[in-house]
Amino acid sequence: MEIPYIHKPKIVVIGSCNTDMVVKANRLPVPGETILGGSFYMNPGGKGANQAIAAARLGADVTFISKIGYDLFGLQALEIYKSERINTEFIFTDSKKPSGVALISVDSFGENCIIVASGANQSLSPEDIDKAKDKIREADTILMQLEIPLETVEYATALAYEYGKRVILNPAPASSLNNELLKKTNVILPNRIEAEMMSGIKVTNLKSAHRAVQAISCKGIENVVITLGKEGAFVKEKDKYIMIPAKEVDTIDTTGAGDVFSGALSVSLSEGRSLIEAVEFANAAAAIAVTRIGAQSAIPYRTEINV
Repeated sequence: MEIPYIHKPKIVVIGSCNTDMVVKANRLPVPGETILGGSFYMNPGGKGANQAIAAARLGADVTFISKIGYDLFGLQALEIYKSERINTEFIFTDSKKPSGVALISVDSFGENCIIVASGANQSLSPEDIDKAKDKIREADTILMQLEIPLETVEYATALAYEYGKRVILNPAPASSLNNELLKKTNVILPNRIEAEMMSGIKVTNLKSAHRAVQAISCKGIENVVITLGKEGAFVKEKDKYIMIPAKEVDTIDTTGAGDVFSGALSVSLSEGRSLIEAVEFANAAAAIAVTRIGAQSAIPYRTEINV
C-alpha cells in the first residue's frame, strides 16, 4: 500500500536478518525444564528486517543493509524484502556462514523469550557499510540495533554523524555501549531490561523510570525512550519528561512489537514530528502488532493507524 508524501522519508536500516522458529505454550519453561507446547510456526524475522519492513509499510523509502547466508532462509528473506519494496542492493551474502535463526517461545499471555543464532549477521562489517556510503549520505534517518557486530554499529554511527544524519539506536539485545557511540546517537530506544543495564537502576515505576532515563542521558544522549510494553513508554525529549501510555488491546503475541515501535518512530521523526508525537504514533503501531501472531506478519500498514 503506497502512501503519497510531499517528502517520502528516506530511512537506512542497518541490522539483522533471521528466520524465527516459534513454539506457543501455556507458559515459558524454567531452566532445566521440558514442557509440551502447542502450535509451531516458522516466519521471517530479525530485528533489522522487522524494523525495515515496519518503516516501509508505514510509508518510508527504505534501504536495508544486512548479511545473509547462501541458503534457503536467506534467499527467501531477500524475496520478501523485494516484495515490500525495500532496496536490497546492500544485503550481502556470506558463503561460509548460514543465515541467522531465532528460537522463540511464546506463552498464553503473549510474552516471549528468544535465543538467536546470529550466523551471517555477525560478519556484517565496516567494509560493507562503506559500500553503502552514498545511501547513508542521502538518508533522513539511520536506524540500528545490536544483532550485528558492535564495531559495525560504531562505524556506521560515526559515518552518519559525520554526514549530519539522525541516528536512532535500539540497543537490543542488551550490551555494554561506550559513551562515544551514545554521544553520536540522537535517540536511543531501550526496553526495560536494556534500560536497567544501561543505567544500573531497576525500573519498577515512574520515579525509577525517570531516574533511569536521566542516568542514560548523562552518558551523552539527549533523547531517550524507554519502552515498557503494555504500560507504554517513558520519554525524555531534551528537557521534557513524559510517560505516554500504551493503547489497551487484547495481546496475542508480543514478538517483534519493539521492532514495529522502532520502525514507526523512525518514520514519524523523519516526517518532522516531535519525539513525543513520534512515540504516540509508534505506540499505536505496536498496539496493532501485538494483536496478531508473528513478527513481520503482524506489522501494520499506514492506513491502519489513526494518529
